[in-house]
Amino acid sequence: MPKIFPYIDLMSCLTAFLLVVAVWVNIAQITIQPKGKNRNQPITEITDPPPVISVLIQADMMYVGVSRLAVDPVQVRKNPDGNYDWPTFENALIALKKEEAFAERNDIEIAAESTSVAPVKYDHVIQAMDLAVKVGFTGVGLSEPTSLSWRPTL
Repeated sequence: MPKIFPYIDLMSCLTAFLLVVAVWVNIAQITIQPKGKNRNQPITEITDPPPVISVLIQADMMYVGVSRLAVDPVQVRKNPDGNYDWPTFENALIALKKEEAFAERNDIEIAAESTSVAPVKYDHVIQAMDLAVKVGFTGVGLSEPTSLSWRPTL
């Protein structure tokens, strides 16, 4: 006669594991929508678009800028340890959140300009997104670098 008790124990453990993973998957996700300019979008009405905060992550530098506002862009350099100066980045976002144009808004666009010669780590993109959400920009949009609303002029 086969013993069924080990299978019951196994199934109860798998059920508990399934419930924990299902809750964790819903909590740990980051909601992102594509942002930026779309050349195929029809023009319906000519209005001044609101200013947009753009973050461009490059291999050695990160830029935070604003379109249509006279706000000085912020350059965030990499530390010798290979990480960006995250406190400077966070302080720049906090200062922009205090601006009147962004006090009630939560959208921001982030892009990574990564090449095989100068790669941008995926962890750095996620860290930038996490800090933006922490500051209050919960509408994080991941964009392609050339379609950012603001780009640094070199």
